[in-house]
Amino acid sequence: MTKTTLRIGSASGFWGDTEFSAAQLIEHGNIDVLVFDYLAEITMSLLSRVKAKDPAQGYAPDFISTMRPLLKVIKARGIKVIANAGGVNPSACRAALVAAAQAEGVDLKIAAVLGDDLMPQVEALRAAQTKEMFSGAPFPQKVMSANAYLGAFPIAAALSAGADIVVTGRCVDSAVTLGPLIHAFGWSATDYDRLAQGSLAGHLIECGTQTTGGNYTDWESVPGWDDMGFPIAECRADGSFVVTKPEGTGGLVCPSTVGEQMLYEIGDPRAYILPDVVCDFTGVTLTQVGPNQVEVKGARGRAPTDQAKVSVTYADGFRAMSLFMIGGIDAGPKAHRVGAAMLARLRRYFAQRGWPDFSETSVEAIGAEDTYGPHARTSSREVMLKVGVRHPMKDALELFSREVAPLALMSAPAITGFTGGRPKVQPVVRLFSCLVPKAQVVTSIDMGEQAVAAPQWSGQPFNPASLPTVTGPLPAASAFARGVRTVPLVKLAWGRSGDKGDAANIGIIARRPEYLPFIRAALTEQAVAGYFAHLVKGKVERFDLPGTHALNFLLQEALGGGGIASIRMDPQAKAYAQMLLDFPVPIPAEMAL
Repeated sequence: MTKTTLRIGSASGFWGDTEFSAAQLIEHGNIDVLVFDYLAEITMSLLSRVKAKDPAQGYAPDFISTMRPLLKVIKARGIKVIANAGGVNPSACRAALVAAAQAEGVDLKIAAVLGDDLMPQVEALRAAQTKEMFSGAPFPQKVMSANAYLGAFPIAAALSAGADIVVTGRCVDSAVTLGPLIHAFGWSATDYDRLAQGSLAGHLIECGTQTTGGNYTDWESVPGWDDMGFPIAECRADGSFVVTKPEGTGGLVCPSTVGEQMLYEIGDPRAYILPDVVCDFTGVTLTQVGPNQVEVKGARGRAPTDQAKVSVTYADGFRAMSLFMIGGIDAGPKAHRVGAAMLARLRRYFAQRGWPDFSETSVEAIGAEDTYGPHARTSSREVMLKVGVRHPMKDALELFSREVAPLALMSAPAITGFTGGRPKVQPVVRLFSCLVPKAQVVTSIDMGEQAVAAPQWSGQPFNPASLPTVTGPLPAASAFARGVRTVPLVKLAWGRSGDKGDAANIGIIARRPEYLPFIRAALTEQAVAGYFAHLVKGKVERFDLPGTHALNFLLQEALGGGGIASIRMDPQAKAYAQMLLDFPVPIPAEMAL
């Protein structure tokens, strides 16, 4: 394939995203490639549980039902499709899609990229005393799944072999975009800057409408939430690209919507480590080049590492969460006392039966700003009381589930609105992230009777100490000579937050370059750690991105275990940036806002 540009549309930001996006992109996006991203880390845990119940499942069935009515037009227009919908069972996903194509009478070559499943190596990993890459915890005993993060070159190889559709298991999210770019433009494994740009394109569109105005700080400025346009990356052979969306759709594409997404769920922007390249986003520039068109340049790449990241899920007891409304005067204090009484009653019954205490508890009055901790401001007259609990014994949480409703007659007035009836007791599936030598991960490509070889991985040891020092400006000594005033951070910046396991990140972008020195002076690592001390138990790091006048904060041990292991209301840091945007920032009295 020889092309000067490639238009790639992203139709899914997570497992459960809208079923209408693919048709929108095909009918109105003038796309060459359609990609889907389904596999957040929490999703792998959920799919592992599904496969444990039925070995024929473990992939995203939404992908099949979305694709089936579109297969004829995809074939007619020559649109390539890449999706990580295979989850923990890509072969079953391929088989289901082959059956759907046959039922529609469409002749399509469908490939599955295999090799991410490391369950056969679990005992070897345990024997090697493999540690968790962030906490150093030992390898878990009850492993449910173990999947390496694959890269983009096997996808490109499948496309080169004639595949019309490629499904994968646990590849990195951006690989579904980078793969067709490698295939279309002939990029090699050492074209590091191009690979970094292509990976950034994938990162920007992988979460669907989050880059076209969804979850945007200035939400009131975004039109058309009822018909949001899904993102398109129009990519060039040199690696540069323009982010846009189908004409006539809702949403907004501007440097700040794109910039927020760039910072979403990254750590050190000097070294965004992917299987095919180590990306440096510190010098990225975002330029408005037309209505809803933002040109992206400046990502740089280094050689990939010799290690593959592996996502391991394991069983760790059970959890349950109750949710109901409490109204009237002093609803917040009433809710806190009700929650405390619930836990005290159950602990007494546990002791009578010789059962251990809860492993963890969480009481939050939603509406009383409990998630803000010491920064709460409101005293609401109606709240939702959430009581989350974990316990090693299922029977203990079944008892908890039965004993929630009786509190309505024996505690505070105005208890009502029990959500979902009795709380459901669910197994806790935790994430354990580790590194293994890439030599231990062997990929292959399944295209039915056609034999296709998968390229082998490459890499070299990575030394974080070799990364360049990147800093930013601070206010001049005379900045406050005419006085000072304090404004909330939201007046000066946009923000976006996300999760990786039990870590949270918060990206902050200055609305104007001249605001950045004052933001940096106020938002030190120590200040942010103190602000989130009620939620964050680990280290807080700050990183600079001069190209976009931005900062990124990485907060370790911030989510109560994260994902479905957490019993907090916000286990994925979705609201952390919004909380930080209230942070008071001193600025010169005469500075214009």
